[in-house]
Amino acid sequence: MFFSLRNRLIAVFVVLLVISFCVMFLISYNKSSAILRSDSETAALEKMTAYTALINSTIGQIYDFSSVIYNSEITNEWSEFVSDPNPSDGQKMLKNIQLSKFLTRTVNNYSIIATASIYRKDGLYVGLDNRILQDPSFLEADWYTRFYESEQHWAPAGVDPFEPVRLKQHEVISFLIPIGTFSISQATAVMKVNVRAEYFKDPLSQVHLGTHGTIFLLSGEGEPLLGQPLSDFGEPVLNKLGEIRERGPREGVFYAKPQGEDMIYVYKKLQFNDWMLVGAVSEKELLANLINLKSGILVATGTLLVFAVLAAVWISYSITKPLGGLVAAMRLVQRGEFAQAEQRIPERLQVNHEVGFVTVTFRNMIVRLRAHLKSEFELKLRRQQAEYRALLMQINPHFLFNTLELLSSLVIQRRTDDAVDVIESLGKMLRFSLNAKSDLIPLRDEVTYTESFAAILNHRFAEQLDLTMENAVPDRPVYIVKFILQPLVENAVKYSQVKSDVAVVRIRIWEEEQRLFLQVADNGMGMEPELVRQLNEEYQHSQLEQVLSTGGRQIGLRNILARCALYYGAGFEFSIQSAPGEGTTITLSLPIGEGNADV
Repeated sequence: MFFSLRNRLIAVFVVLLVISFCVMFLISYNKSSAILRSDSETAALEKMTAYTALINSTIGQIYDFSSVIYNSEITNEWSEFVSDPNPSDGQKMLKNIQLSKFLTRTVNNYSIIATASIYRKDGLYVGLDNRILQDPSFLEADWYTRFYESEQHWAPAGVDPFEPVRLKQHEVISFLIPIGTFSISQATAVMKVNVRAEYFKDPLSQVHLGTHGTIFLLSGEGEPLLGQPLSDFGEPVLNKLGEIRERGPREGVFYAKPQGEDMIYVYKKLQFNDWMLVGAVSEKELLANLINLKSGILVATGTLLVFAVLAAVWISYSITKPLGGLVAAMRLVQRGEFAQAEQRIPERLQVNHEVGFVTVTFRNMIVRLRAHLKSEFELKLRRQQAEYRALLMQINPHFLFNTLELLSSLVIQRRTDDAVDVIESLGKMLRFSLNAKSDLIPLRDEVTYTESFAAILNHRFAEQLDLTMENAVPDRPVYIVKFILQPLVENAVKYSQVKSDVAVVRIRIWEEEQRLFLQVADNGMGMEPELVRQLNEEYQHSQLEQVLSTGGRQIGLRNILARCALYYGAGFEFSIQSAPGEGTTITLSLPIGEGNADV
């Protein structure tokens, strides 16, 4: 009886449907679990985002208040006056009272600020409402020692014993900032700004993750700011959070088993500082309702299976020979041969049955799919080109902010000439960055841009930076790809400062055997051999799409290597000499070109 196509189709349909429904049940259950998990995680992230906006607003007011006090002439005059041994104690007391009144007036303008006090290393305390004490006991306080030893600007929630009695009933989170200087090690006084912990705790209680999930607010050092214990996290989870804090995305989800139970962790970084919100919930708790529905899904699936088998028996009677041509066309589509698949199906086919209708519809789908793929490819190419040019035009925002802070410091110090030099250098860099007419520029322009960048760094870091350039630029016009030297110098300075007190960076440019060599060497932390191997493999396999899809990330070494490979092809060579703790030397070898046509 199985020689009949109809009977064979019925048997096959029944077997396939049974297997399909079993698989569908498993997939549906797993998919439902994933959707529920995803929806819960998304909802938590959305609530975290709203909470983050509130925290950012609070932190913004704290920074604004601190900036007013820090940049005030009253504060600067007080710092210099009390440090001068010549004035009498009475005169110094008047200055202390003047500063206390100024603090009181300023705090009254900021509803978020509970108190603000200034502590000097000689044991002097200046608080609100003319509270002036000579009590060196605060020198042993945990927040004070952490600030000077570890440069921790935030102290977790706790009662401040140095504030008035009415505030000792409330926990506060404190922000610390040096007075009179940007350098903590050189500061003789520190301002402590207290904000009631309720401003952080009450909104956080509205953010839920599951029924019993917990949300933690962690500082940049991974410590809970609101006093919540992290004992259940375990060492692997804390290490994972540390990695995310250093180089992870702004928000996301990861899974772990700290106590042998599957746990879901949702995190989100704050904008203004390196704080992080972390939510923890048991996966079993999150999927409890779905597990209760499992038996109901089994019953419903079994019922649907019976009806599906009956429907399959009926549908099998309507299947005919045109399926062969349709199957052949599908196989060609599966291999990506759309043109041949379109030729397999006649353009004009009489539609007088279901299979004929499916065949015509499938042919129309092939035509539309080909047009869609072509349109999608062109759209993606244009989008990548736009992102690529936007990436070239950007200046690292941290560098721009640091430069503006440098200008502010120079102006405050009345170093007009230095401020003018920095402004001129920054102007040259901006003018160069905004010029997007061509991706190829004269080598001298790239060198001038790098020199302007180096000039700003020398003003900013002074003795902490030893940067020299050995420039043997050819006299004739030489064109290179834009933005390949300065990012190397920026990375060299950045990673050298992490390892050493003095960042030593050497730049060499020379010509040899009709090739141009650009070399940047530093005394930084070096690179792991695995990373060097990965960079070489990416270049050898021309994995340029990974760089072109990076969006707004900073222009880094991968971007430089990818763009040079894109423009110079086999004529581009590079070498990386590096070892952990021993610095890095990166050398780019480019074919000499005297115009756009040579590249």
